[in-house]
Amino acid sequence: MTLMKFWRGFSIMKKLALSAAFILAASSAMAADAVYEVPAAPVAVELPGFNWTGFTVGVQGGYGWNNHDLDFGAGAPFPAFAADFDGGILGGFVGYNHQMDNNWVLGIEGDFEKNWGDDSLALGFGGPSINYGLDWQGSVRGRVGYAVDRALIYGTAGWAIGRGFAEVPGFVAEQKETFNGFTVGAGVDYAFTDNVFGRVEYRYTNFGDKDFTFGGLGGGTVNSDLDQHAIRIGLGIKF
Repeated sequence: MTLMKFWRGFSIMKKLALSAAFILAASSAMAADAVYEVPAAPVAVELPGFNWTGFTVGVQGGYGWNNHDLDFGAGAPFPAFAADFDGGILGGFVGYNHQMDNNWVLGIEGDFEKNWGDDSLALGFGGPSINYGLDWQGSVRGRVGYAVDRALIYGTAGWAIGRGFAEVPGFVAEQKETFNGFTVGAGVDYAFTDNVFGRVEYRYTNFGDKDFTFGGLGGGTVNSDLDQHAIRIGLGIKF
């Protein structure tokens, strides 16, 4: 009886041991499969960079350092003068840019501004004074730049126009002449959002020369050669 109980207990232990071994082997195989089938890491999606292609419109303002070279001609009772007249400028611009695959940007732009630069100058000791200045100015320019993501570093050049005036109170009424010349400069545009950008720009403008007729001062004309250095800050929208 004792031998039978022992044998029965041994059989039960044997079955339990085999069952445990089977469960352990199955668990190991499942664990191996789980390790082997680890999913691949997700691929990062690269977002496209900012692109400057599109139409632009904006406002700009700044300060202009203007200069007249006034020449009254041979035999005139007054000498030639170099006359400075500085003042603020304020206006707007419109344009279009196209960004190429290599990040170079080509564009065209036009602007129009009010100019508050004016001054007066005495024509010799005890003589009358001449008042002079600029009423407005504008330009049409090409632009070439290089985009560094949201920053656009550019150069610009083109045609410039300006309306100048001159008068000698008590002798010659105010006269206005339209100057035509060229403008060159450089600047940086920076996009704060996908549609709004800011600007800082320097430009030199040579408006050329024009003659003002001052018949009330003994006949003849005065030649005015006009140029300008200007700094502008702007805010624009890109469509």
